[in-house]
Amino acid sequence: MRILVLGGTAFLSAEIARQAVEAGHEVTCLARGSSTSPPDGVTWVRSDRAAGATAFAEIDGRWDEVVDVSRDPVQARVALDVLGPSAAHWSLVSSCSVYADHSVPDADENAALLEPLPEGQAGTPETYGESKSAIEQMTLAAVGEKAHIVRAGLIGGPGDGTDRYGYWPARFAANTDTVLVPDIPDEATQIIDVRDLAAWILQSAEEGLTGIYNALGEVVRFEDYIAESQRAVGTPDVVVPDVDWLVQHGVEYWSGPDSLPLWLPSGHDGFQTRSNRAARERGMVLRPWQDTLAATLEDERARGLDRERKAGLSREMEQRLVALWQLEQR
Repeated sequence: MRILVLGGTAFLSAEIARQAVEAGHEVTCLARGSSTSPPDGVTWVRSDRAAGATAFAEIDGRWDEVVDVSRDPVQARVALDVLGPSAAHWSLVSSCSVYADHSVPDADENAALLEPLPEGQAGTPETYGESKSAIEQMTLAAVGEKAHIVRAGLIGGPGDGTDRYGYWPARFAANTDTVLVPDIPDEATQIIDVRDLAAWILQSAEEGLTGIYNALGEVVRFEDYIAESQRAVGTPDVVVPDVDWLVQHGVEYWSGPDSLPLWLPSGHDGFQTRSNRAARERGMVLRPWQDTLAATLEDERARGLDRERKAGLSREMEQRLVALWQLEQR
């Protein structure tokens, strides 16, 4: 197959390109490459999609597959206009953030969506869900009969730049001081391994699969995920404050600075418990989640357990909170 990846230098798009080359496909990546390069074996068209249609000046011919991971509706529209007519199959990596309601467990692809951003409005981090909703809508309108829309959940595994799934195994592996863990044993985690997601996107392109699918991992209790993270490295001391106390003391949910990753506010019971049945029935294969965690820990060790992270508590804040919690329990 002749495959064009719009991206190819970061996490999922790079993994798609790597697997496609390994499978013997002819792969082109269109990317800026501002910090990293695409995998070996691809043809790299170095270009910035912010330039509009001129960004595709060096791209020609028909494509058996185009993969777009864009989160900007303006850039996605240009790609569809320029490349849509010459693509036999189009894979859009969307997100489960397009859904309007995150409170219902086991919801499937028929759940209501957020209102899409208006045509011509650029996306921002604050409008991520609305941006992906808009890109889905324009993709269906432009290439709907050949579109595979992949609503990914949280993606984990080696190379994850968000630092969310890897925070806990890396924190336990560092084994310095007491670890602060939220008291949410029965809450859900739902991670898809980047390698499994890339493999299914590529398989679907090869088979010509179209339609809309949630691409998600299996549901794993937070307590089980924490226990496996500890088992892999030993069992450092932990304290487990209640969630109200954490909120009162400035700890953030989910991701970003001063957060406890994967912890969600109330009303999000369905955020990490969506149905993946349709994708599983169409060939998506998931490795055991313990294998993903082990590979994530190996990658965390390679990148440095003490590196500056995009998500999680700083050691200083964590130990201040640990000391305060222990003092209040006396």
